[in-house]
This record gives sequence, C-alpha cells and structure tokens, in this order.
Amino acid sequence: MKARIIFFALVAGLFLIGISQTVQRHLAFDIPWLPGETRTVWNIDAKIDFDAKGAPVIASLTTPKAQAGYALLSQNAASPGYGLSFLNEEFAPQAQWTIRGATGKQTLYYNIQLLVDSKNIDKTTDEMPPLLNKAYDAAYNAASTEMIREAFKTSADAFSLTRELLKALNAPQPSQNVRLILTNKLSKTDLLIALLNEANVPTKEIGALYLEDGRRRQHLQPLVEVFQEKNGVITSKLFNAESTEAVNRKNLLLWDQSGKALLELVGGENSKVSFSMIKQDLPALSAILQKTDKEHLFNFSIHSLPIEDQSLFKGILMIPLGVLIVVIMRVLVGIKTSGTFMPVLIAMAFIQTSLLTGLVGFILLVAVGLFIRSYLSHLNLLLVARISTVIIMVILLIAMFGVLSYKLGLTEGLKVTFFPMIILSWTIERMSVLWEEEGPKEVMLQGGGSLTVAVLAYFVMSNDTARHLMFNFIGLQFVVMAFVLLLGSYTGYRLSELRRFKPLADRE
Repeated sequence: MKARIIFFALVAGLFLIGISQTVQRHLAFDIPWLPGETRTVWNIDAKIDFDAKGAPVIASLTTPKAQAGYALLSQNAASPGYGLSFLNEEFAPQAQWTIRGATGKQTLYYNIQLLVDSKNIDKTTDEMPPLLNKAYDAAYNAASTEMIREAFKTSADAFSLTRELLKALNAPQPSQNVRLILTNKLSKTDLLIALLNEANVPTKEIGALYLEDGRRRQHLQPLVEVFQEKNGVITSKLFNAESTEAVNRKNLLLWDQSGKALLELVGGENSKVSFSMIKQDLPALSAILQKTDKEHLFNFSIHSLPIEDQSLFKGILMIPLGVLIVVIMRVLVGIKTSGTFMPVLIAMAFIQTSLLTGLVGFILLVAVGLFIRSYLSHLNLLLVARISTVIIMVILLIAMFGVLSYKLGLTEGLKVTFFPMIILSWTIERMSVLWEEEGPKEVMLQGGGSLTVAVLAYFVMSNDTARHLMFNFIGLQFVVMAFVLLLGSYTGYRLSELRRFKPLADRE
C-alpha cells in the first residue's frame, strides 16, 4: 500500500511539474498556445533633414523610452559616413550621429521596431519635473491669475484643474481674460504649461506619435503630461491642449518624453524630423523570440540552440507522444506489434516520406526482404552474419527502388531512403523468425498491428498543434511521462479481450 502511495505521488508530482512549467512559460514569455497566432509589430522610420555648415556635426535624436503597450524589438540607423551611438541618457535615450565635417544637405534615418504588448506597463514616477517660471507682461499676468483663480473654484486636484483650464481655453465664446491670453504668440500647449506651472502644478511636454498603418511624413503631436502627488504616490495624466477630451493611449506612442528637444543639433541648421510607419503582423513566436532574445531564462531553452539543432529537436521531442500512443494501443486496446516501439520508428520514417509513400515503400521492402531472408534460413548462418546480410540487401533494395522510381519519374519513390536500414533489417529478421515459429497469421497480425499503431502515431506526431506544444513547452514531457507511468500500472482487461465475454452477453 505504501509503495502505491509513493507511485501515485510520483505521477501527480510529474503531472503538476509539467503543467506548472507549461503555464509559467506561457505567462512569463507569452508563448502562444496554438501555432499560427500573430502579433502586431510597428516599423517606424524617423527621417532627419538639415543643412550642415562645414563644421563638425553632432545630431542627437531623442528615442522612445519603455512604456505601456509596447516592447522594443530592435533599433538601427542608416547614416553613411557618420559615427552612430545609442545613448542611455537620464531623462530619455538618444541616437547620436557624429562626423568630423559635413557640408550641404544631410539626411539621417533612424528605424525602430516595436511589438504591441499589453503586458508592458509604464514605470512608476520617482520625482516630479521642476516648475517652469516664465516672465510675462503685467496684463498677461493679471489675466492668467484671474483665469487660474476661476478654475480653482470648480476643481479638486491637478487633473480637474487642467480640465477646467482646457474648457476655458477651448470655449466657443472665451472670456475677456482668455481672449487676452490667446493673443500671446505661444501655442495652446505652451499656454497650458505656463498656466499650470503658475498654479504650482508640475508639467512636462510630450511629443507623441499617432500610429496609423502606411502614414508618411508625420510629425509629433504635442501633449501635456500633468503630475500630482497624493499619499506619497506620484501619478500623471496626458492632456491635449487643443481638446477637452481625455487622451486615448490606443495606437499612441510617446516618442519624446525628455521634456526638452526632440533633436539637438550642433554644426547644422534648418533641421526637420518626420516620421513614416507601417504595421506588420508577424508570427507570434518569431516576435516573442526577438523580444526575449537577451533574457537569461530564455537562453536556457531550446530556442537558444543553433537552428540546425533546433530542427533536430523538433523531431526528437515528438517521440514521447508516439510512445504514449504505443502504450495506449498495447496496454488498453491490446494490439500486438512487432517490437515494442517499432511503430514509433516507422511513424518517424512516415513523417519524412509522407504517409502513402511510406506505407507502400515499407510493405514492399519488408515483403522482398522476407523473401530473401527465407532463402538465407536454409544456409544455417550465424545470427550476426544473417543480420548483416539482410542489412546489405535492404540497402541494395532501397538503392534499386530509388533509381527505378527516378527513371519512371516517380520522385516520391526517392523518399524511401529515409527508412532506417538497421530497423528494417531487424523487422525483417523478427518477422522471419515469427513466420517460422508461429506461422504467417501471426506475422500478418503483428505486422498489421505495427502499421496501424504507426499510422496513428504518425497523425499525432505530424500534427502542427502537437509539434508546436511539445517543442515550445518542455514541461509537457513530464505530463506525457506521468500518463505513461499511470498506464503502466493498469492491470485490467484490454479492449481486444472483451470479445471473449460476447457469448455471455448473447445468453442474457
């Protein structure tokens, strides 16, 4: 009884380990459950045009920070003759081009690929930006002070104050104070920032890019990020100075969060930055592998191996499923096979040759091999010599079938070379001995059973979903092992044995 408890505990442990590892891999790395799933990737180009003065040039372009909804896949630049560096500045990352001297029109390109990833969230803000104090004329100061005072009455915090100010700035019939403020040459974005800073509300200007497939020559949309602190927690919201509506973050990329300049240029003038973008749907696994390429945990997976080795493991990792099919068919159904796991090897050959070609080739090779083996049985050879002779004959038969198929234009026949020679030789030897000891009926029974199980294993092992799951979720190997161990403890009747009780059922 104690041994049974230990056994079932082992099975349960293997099952739970396999399921836990599989679920953890899906949640941690976003590996899709099914093949064919896609992920959206935005490919964005930033084009920088300027006139160089013939002096050394330093061009620093602010690039996107990590933010909610997007994960960086790659970034690169096209800049012939320029040195290029990617800088991780304190406030915002930058792409910086440098050259000792340049003259005339210059064009630089920066490209970034972003994966749409809902699991990415904004980092928490540790400190608020400093207040900006600008000097204006007395009339403007009086009007802004009155405008802020009126907004304070109908607001409760920094965010509601911002909304009240936006309502006043965008009102169809603005008040006298608002009309005076709007005569200022500043944009509404700068006006909003000035008003909020005068009200001691920290703000920062954000350059945002609205993502729309196929758009060209786009420019950043200025937004205002408003900060407030409650109970020691700093929060922020985005506002568009041209509207009173809340900013929708869907398809919105916050490109410039530095609060400074998008482009800092030394040694040039008349600079201009424009953006082009295109949306792509990539296979989910391909996009995720690019995203997690440098994560140390992922580097211990099969995906970190060379492509050639990965292809090899794609076939090897399907063998446990074939083994499970053999165990089910032998233990529960009661089908006899020639060799315990011979059907799995045959199924692997079918995967290489295709099912119909494999069946025809296997039957022909075994039939001819049995005929030759029947002759060798009369020579009273030793087992090693007999098996060696059969191996050589199998190789010759495969070569003959391949040449004959090619001459007849049947290219599918060339695939018989994928059959394992040693396994075929042992199959022929086992069936020949079985023919001599049990007769042709038992040969047909075990041979037919082997092919039946091999065909079933082929359909499971060649299934795209099964291949995807077994290759990407290694924990499923433990689940299969648990089922195999559980089936190994089965001691009841097999389905094929139930026919013995048919007379009893007929009597009733």
